[in-house]
Amino acid sequence: MKTYLLSSILLVLTLFSINKTQAQQMDNDTNNYVVLTKKVPQLQPIILTAEALKAEEGDAFGDFQVIICGKEIGDITNVEKMGNFIEKAEKAGVHIIACGFSLKKFKVDKTKVPKKIEVVDNGILYNFQLQKKGYKSISL
Repeated sequence: MKTYLLSSILLVLTLFSINKTQAQQMDNDTNNYVVLTKKVPQLQPIILTAEALKAEEGDAFGDFQVIICGKEIGDITNVEKMGNFIEKAEKAGVHIIACGFSLKKFKVDKTKVPKKIEVVDNGILYNFQLQKKGYKSISL
């Protein structure tokens, strides 16, 4: 009975280890990135970085997301401050995400957020979820 129980536990642990190893191997085929920022002007160097990584990595370049959070979140509704960042981001394959929690906290009208910017409920949580999926992450 004791041997049967130990063998069963060993078998289950082995199966979980194999599944985890296979998942890690699949994630290594592409490089995905997420950047958490608090300032719209930082989009310029972030987009340049994405372009450089895309050129360097070729087919290994995966998804690149930028999450904007914090007290300056209202700047995303300012056409002058946003300039052509949305256009440049699109060309570079960069997805711009707005933190819904920050929008609420700093009383930014969601209807004024550009349509091409996705809004998530909680930008920090979203960042952690992407990291759990294997995204490389940096906060500025």
